[in-house]
Amino acid sequence: MGTSRLTILFEDPFWIGLYEREDDTGYAVCRIVFGAEPRDQEVYAYLLEHWRTLRFSPPRPADDRPDAPKSPKRRQREARQATRTGTIGTKAQQALKLQQEQGKQARLARTRQQRDAEAERKFQLRQKRRKEKHRGH
Repeated sequence: MGTSRLTILFEDPFWIGLYEREDDTGYAVCRIVFGAEPRDQEVYAYLLEHWRTLRFSPPRPADDRPDAPKSPKRRQREARQATRTGTIGTKAQQALKLQQEQGKQARLARTRQQRDAEAERKFQLRQKRRKEKHRGH
């Protein structure tokens, strides 16, 4: 069984949602850009519609220590503090950075492959033209 948490916060100029989940595979986070400030029903509808297409970061090892049951007052204080700060947690930042780096590496590899293919195509075209020039001699 796992836990998940959705945090909506404002990162100038957009409202974003940080969807964090922790289960047997580990801790993963997904960043959702909403644009204008979303209402509760819009967030719920978005999650229902796009649940399968959310791109989570690669799972990181989760904390092995089980959470002890907390008193209602402590949970209330923690919830109030979490809504007051409005910053991304360090664990979420690290997971998002890892996802960003992997996307960057994939994009660079794809670009390099396209550039090499284009160079090879141009080379073949030059070779073909050279052969056509010397065909009659």
